[in-house]
Amino acid sequence: MNEKGYSWVSQFLPIQNCNELIAEYDNSNLYRKTITMEKYRFGLGEYKYFKYPLPEIIQILRHEIYPKLSPIANTWMKMLNMKTEFPDRFDELKTLCHENNQKQPTVLILKYGKGGHNTLHQDLYGAIFFPFQVVFFLNELDVDYTGGEFVLTQQIPRAQSKAIVLKPRKGDMLIITTNFMPIKGSKGYYRAQMRHGVSEVHYGKRHTLGIIFHDALA
Repeated sequence: MNEKGYSWVSQFLPIQNCNELIAEYDNSNLYRKTITMEKYRFGLGEYKYFKYPLPEIIQILRHEIYPKLSPIANTWMKMLNMKTEFPDRFDELKTLCHENNQKQPTVLILKYGKGGHNTLHQDLYGAIFFPFQVVFFLNELDVDYTGGEFVLTQQIPRAQSKAIVLKPRKGDMLIITTNFMPIKGSKGYYRAQMRHGVSEVHYGKRHTLGIIFHDALA
């Protein structure tokens, strides 16, 4: 995370869970909101926000992954001389969000078909935001779909942005920065803005699960 602003963990989510999440995509009882990307010029595809209570597997992932990331997040805040300090436990972060009227879950599942893509963006949702989020890849690259690479860009001061193109496989977990990462310069650390998106899908269907730890404004 410190070197690149992302971390890739292979075969983290069991294949059974990947298949179950895809199978439940059309279960309207699970979701609070559906977004058609082209309507908002976000790209071409669709995503759905889960509602509380979240499915058990998502609750487990949120609660178990967050404590591994909060120490890194707090280290970044110190490196950048920021006063923000994140709690050790996920429940405490959730309480903090709700105290600031951020009460809507932000976990989402995304679906792309042929031609689908997602423009470069950041997932912030309110004043309270955790600097890391997690993406799980639910389909097999070059089997279920082709194209659809995951794209990160890093803004470099007084220069063009740097593009990073990744090709995770089914069950892989990608941890990315939500907003920025610290880069060491001649006068200490500075914030390098980062965005993420998805390149065009050439064939098939591509599903991903996005776990954002902070909630959205109610």
